[in-house]
Amino acid sequence: MSSVNEPSDTAVTRPTLTFASALTPIVTGVVLLGLSYLLFGDKGMHGPHQVGIVCATMVAVYIGWRSGFSLDELRDAATSSLVSGAGIIFSLLAVGALLGTWAMSGTLLAMGYYLMYGLDPNYLYLAAALIGALVGFSISSAWTVASTIGVGLVGITQQMGLDPAITAGAVVSGAYFGDKASPLSSKTKLAVATAGVDLREHMREALWTSVPAFCLALLLYWLLGKPGEFDPSGVSAVIHSSLKISPLTLLPFFVVIVLALLRWPSFTTMFVGALMGGLVAVLAAPERVIAFAGSDGLWAPLALLKGVWMAMASGYVSTTGEHNIDTFLTRGGMAYMLSIIWLVIVAQAFGGIIEKLGVLQRLMVPVIAAARSTGGLVSTLVGASVVTNVFTASQYLAIRLPEQMCKSAFEQRGLAPVTLSRAVADSATVTSALVPWNSCGAYLGAALGIATFSFAPYAFFNLLSPLITVAFAFLGLRMRRRVV
Repeated sequence: MSSVNEPSDTAVTRPTLTFASALTPIVTGVVLLGLSYLLFGDKGMHGPHQVGIVCATMVAVYIGWRSGFSLDELRDAATSSLVSGAGIIFSLLAVGALLGTWAMSGTLLAMGYYLMYGLDPNYLYLAAALIGALVGFSISSAWTVASTIGVGLVGITQQMGLDPAITAGAVVSGAYFGDKASPLSSKTKLAVATAGVDLREHMREALWTSVPAFCLALLLYWLLGKPGEFDPSGVSAVIHSSLKISPLTLLPFFVVIVLALLRWPSFTTMFVGALMGGLVAVLAAPERVIAFAGSDGLWAPLALLKGVWMAMASGYVSTTGEHNIDTFLTRGGMAYMLSIIWLVIVAQAFGGIIEKLGVLQRLMVPVIAAARSTGGLVSTLVGASVVTNVFTASQYLAIRLPEQMCKSAFEQRGLAPVTLSRAVADSATVTSALVPWNSCGAYLGAALGIATFSFAPYAFFNLLSPLITVAFAFLGLRMRRRVV
């Protein structure tokens, strides 16, 4: 029994982190990432951000070591965090493969082509949010929405001369509203489980804040729409002269949607979709696959295999001669995702060490204790959720950790657990999409082909949701009390 108790005895004797010690790695990370954006802009995603996060991690390791943690413990904390984030790494690889084969098969172009005839430039941003919400609610996966129908919507935006960053933000807004409103969402289930709330009760309460936030977002997308006419015939003629578009090219998309409805894991769903994209490319346009493989004299079946293999590994390069089409279809490949994966790896390691040291608890517990009103308490919870999303790069940790820290404070004020779960869902769940190095923000930026910081200002639902939650708290609206 002594060997079991030794770690906890050691933990008890460690000095508590001072406020300055807890703040140091956070400030270091903020300063270095700020300098990275100042010096490199969006290109910082391909190396400079990673270097900054590694430096901040080493500062955290030094503080942990000075506070009594062994280097082995800190290494294990980083490793455990990486293991917990392995799913996102494999999902990113699968999305890279999917984008490569879907570009080669024409699936990406087909989605945009068929959407083009049903969308008006005046309402494209509004429609993108509504489509994202509908599909997101159906499959309860914001990531799948972004990497499938979202890519098609961004593509058609460019053809209409509109801003793809706004469309990407609208897709993200709709997808997260739909995902959050779905009772099958894994994020919703986690928030409910940690707070100890009935799922149906949580869903009812969540609508009180989610619906106003989404309605305001839709109003903003409608106001951003640009009056004008769009004649799809010219673009249609260019597409048909370059590629063969038929309902068959949409088969990979429908396969992914069906698998998502069946609740298959994200990696499996995306990788099967990638394989289906390769199969459709071979069946619908074998000459394009062979040409891409560049294998003169190679036996045709092997050339087809090589072309699909290349698209999955390093992405597809379009050579139709039409600039807009080639720009849209030159994308994908697992190699395309490596810099994003690099960013996720170092951010997960930093988050693991920060959690091990109890940095966020040391910084936030005094703030929670100092909250004098219900509005102040909810604001603190929302702030803690956002900060956790930024510095741990984990949406699930941002849901669980602040909820656990604030649970007793909510109980002491007589607030019902559903008030806690709703506030966490309105902040931790949605703001993860706005942080480039968070697993969610990294995934969405890579899938949509739009830098996270470029679409984040237009992800209105994700921005408004935590603000409306805070407003409800200060106004005393729907602040349910505990039943004694």
